Amino acid sequence: MWLHDEEDPGGFARRLFSGLPDRYDRLAQVLSMGQHGRWRRAMTDALTAASPAPRLVLDVASGTAGVAQQIVARTGASVVGVDITEAMLRHGRCNVERAGVSDRIGLVVGRAEQLPFADATFDALTFTYLLRYVADPAAVLRELARVVRPGGVVASLEFLVPPRPWWRGAWWVYTRALLPVAAAATGGRAWWEVGRFLGPSISTHYRRYPVPWTVEAWRAAGIAVERVRTMSLGGGLVMWGVRHG
Repeated sequence: MWLHDEEDPGGFARRLFSGLPDRYDRLAQVLSMGQHGRWRRAMTDALTAASPAPRLVLDVASGTAGVAQQIVARTGASVVGVDITEAMLRHGRCNVERAGVSDRIGLVVGRAEQLPFADATFDALTFTYLLRYVADPAAVLRELARVVRPGGVVASLEFLVPPRPWWRGAWWVYTRALLPVAAAATGGRAWWEVGRFLGPSISTHYRRYPVPWTVEAWRAAGIAVERVRTMSLGGGLVMWGVRHG
């Protein structure tokens, strides 16, 4: 499966998530062992602490608009959400309408590799679970930085392989054995595919792009890294920094 992902990671992401939008938020909780909400809040903390407060935020890999909704709930900003999977965005629009925030959140189809926005358009940018689904993470980080104004905050949330051996072993058992079964029991075959894919994809990504590489790639893209925070014994990674001029 992973060889195919390397050839077309964006297309693979579309196929993987197209059947999941109506249950994606529950799936994210399963995949993160119930920690997804806490991780997401830790990421958006960077925006609430920003000074001046952001007025326009880009949320990349927006999916069903969960992060976008949290941003508008916690800040005075408006949000543009971008995702490659149309089915996820359709469900996101329904979520936004139900929450009564359609006037503050707009969702568009787009690729992180080629964002349809001018340079320095946004006051801040967030991205969630993105870098494993692109062929060239360094190039994508440069493209994300391009659309953020100097001084704007960039924040991200990704899965991580726990660094400590005991927790890494427990994580390996969970992602390879328990997670696919739990996902299938919750959402059927589509979720089983995601559960089976997740652990190996995370391990492979960090063998190629360990955290120090990622930090340096942010800096090379023009983002001064301010915080690298491991979450939940190393199962999640929250980073944020500031776009320098």
